Amino acid sequence: MKIEKRWIISFVIICIISLGALVGSNTDQINMQNFLPESNINSADTAWILTASGLVLLMTPGLSFFYGGMVGRKNILSTMLQSFISLGVVSLIWIVVGFSLSFGSSIGFEINGIKYGIIGNPFEYFFFDRVSTLPHKSLASTIPFLLFALFQMKFAVITPALITGSFAERVRFISYLLFIVLFSLFIYTPLCHMIWYPDGLLNKYFGVKDFAGGTVVHMSAGFAALAGAMVLGKRKRPHHEPSNTAFVLLGTGMLWFGWFGFNAGSALAANATAALAFGTTTIASASAMMTWIFFDRINGRKVSVLGACIGAVVGLVAITPAAGFVSIRESLFIGFITAIISNTMVNWSKLKQIDDTLDVFACHGIGGIMGMILTAIFAHGDNASLLHGGISVFLHHMTALILVSLFSFFGSLLLYKISNAIIPLRVSEESEKIGLDLSQHDEQLC
Repeated sequence: MKIEKRWIISFVIICIISLGALVGSNTDQINMQNFLPESNINSADTAWILTASGLVLLMTPGLSFFYGGMVGRKNILSTMLQSFISLGVVSLIWIVVGFSLSFGSSIGFEINGIKYGIIGNPFEYFFFDRVSTLPHKSLASTIPFLLFALFQMKFAVITPALITGSFAERVRFISYLLFIVLFSLFIYTPLCHMIWYPDGLLNKYFGVKDFAGGTVVHMSAGFAALAGAMVLGKRKRPHHEPSNTAFVLLGTGMLWFGWFGFNAGSALAANATAALAFGTTTIASASAMMTWIFFDRINGRKVSVLGACIGAVVGLVAITPAAGFVSIRESLFIGFITAIISNTMVNWSKLKQIDDTLDVFACHGIGGIMGMILTAIFAHGDNASLLHGGISVFLHHMTALILVSLFSFFGSLLLYKISNAIIPLRVSEESEKIGLDLSQHDEQLC
């Protein structure tokens, strides 16, 4: 069997990474000014974030079932693997340079002596050097810094996995791997730094509130999905029946369960904010699920498993940026209104023409946008949102929303073009016809 050069190159890269991990360690050169004594570690906080990290990891396999059950039978395994493989690819990227780009010291510009970060120093935590088990003063003051880095890794893992639903059933696997490497490095890490790092541009200058990733994760994935569907074009046979709705139910349950770690874990402590985020998360999802099925019914569509599951996930997406900032009552409304808007977008005929296979933009992109807008309206605190005296905060949020949308869409569009120039993104017509399970992986569901 002839082995293509691209796979040899891929194997050489993993060899270099693996061998590179054994040389040039700077673990001992830790700047102690950034860290607190080990006595500052809080056992309860540490135990909770360890648990939350496991919950967030579970979301990616959950997403694979959620997406896998929605596609045609000939593409179940390939679709599930596209989500699952992100656990391997992005985890390695994160260890080598991703965490450093996201949470390293800011590289950016200064205005009136104030620094605004665009990206982190790529060498500060290279190969997790200097990622100490001591607590970090500004990023994680009561848990080991290593745990913070691993918790954040799970967010980086699931973001590109979300994109896969938009181009399911027609993407070449090796090209997809190349794209998610580029997306993680050039879209996710700058957004993560700008929004979640203390000196980040969107955090420090615009005051963007994103409690657990509505902007960093869902908006970026949603707009990347829209760009991907446009670049790859329509499937040859775009209409199909979901192959296994039981998979969709299972995936939704895993996602809902894992989302408690996603949102409540983002408090980075076992405290009242975590409890609030836990409550708002489940109520927003419940509200969105019920709204979705009733809205379907009054529009002449049957109550369905898919509708209930998609509605629940849309509610989870919408509450993510607001989870620790709003009340239980407000979370109910957030789930309700986002379900109506997202449902309308899913069934909008013009959006359907793009062939976003699993409606990733309509669910995650629109859900993230609605979450960001509603956070800017309802977030509690002095001058925190439109309803709490922060008109300028609201306007800054809207400006940031436009900037993030443009950056995510056009940045991803460029990365798709680059990926396609290196390795064509779309499989052949024959491969698409027989299904990606066989043509890409020589496997099929029994």
